[in-house]
Amino acid sequence: MGEPKPPPRRPYMSVRVEARDGAHVVLLDAKPLRSPAGTVLRAPDAALAREIAREWSGQPARIDIARAPLTRLLGTALDRVPANRAGIEAELAAHAETELVCHRADHPPELAQLQSRAWQPLLEWFARTHDAPLSVTTGVLAIAQPGASLAAIRRALAALDDFRLTGLSVAVGAAGSLVIGAALAAGRIGPAEAFDAAELDASFQIARWGEDEEATRRRAQLRADLDLADRWARLLPQAAPTQ
Repeated sequence: MGEPKPPPRRPYMSVRVEARDGAHVVLLDAKPLRSPAGTVLRAPDAALAREIAREWSGQPARIDIARAPLTRLLGTALDRVPANRAGIEAELAAHAETELVCHRADHPPELAQLQSRAWQPLLEWFARTHDAPLSVTTGVLAIAQPGASLAAIRRALAALDDFRLTGLSVAVGAAGSLVIGAALAAGRIGPAEAFDAAELDASFQIARWGEDEEATRRRAQLRADLDLADRWARLLPQAAPTQ
């Protein structure tokens, strides 16, 4: 048998960012980077375009799209979100009706105290920011949330541009919580604090009984998703901070 063939070189040599019509495009040689649907990936901010360019500068000989998460998110924001906004908004709003941070333990007392300390400030921030107070209960059964709050949440989601809705969807999907995801996307908390809040119950049980391999993998992926949502939010054009 002969020597194995070396992997093919990347189909481009140079990577650079170019401003075009108010947006920023990553060029692989002279060709603009495109989504799988063929859309030119026009980033709304130069910082985001530069980070996407780094994803492609750092590609190995064989392209590995898993090493380009910001590229994937930009493609989602440009291709998937505009065509599916109504469904995405409805899915995110539905989290409020079974909101994680609204369902508290009544025992053991130490878990209830941990939940109150970690979750109540986020719930109060969410109520102030979106004029959407949510009710708290104990147990797992959902309770009816105020109709005015649910309507305010739907308005807030409709007001987001496609890029911020994309990031929020990643944050909420990872955290399993609209409140935690919104706080992360708004910069109210960082990814480590979002992880602690989202995994509070699981971490409490792990401290008592230990962590198996499946849980370790799941939690590592959760950290990665929250980190990505945080990076994405920070690379978008800056909006006024929410306190």
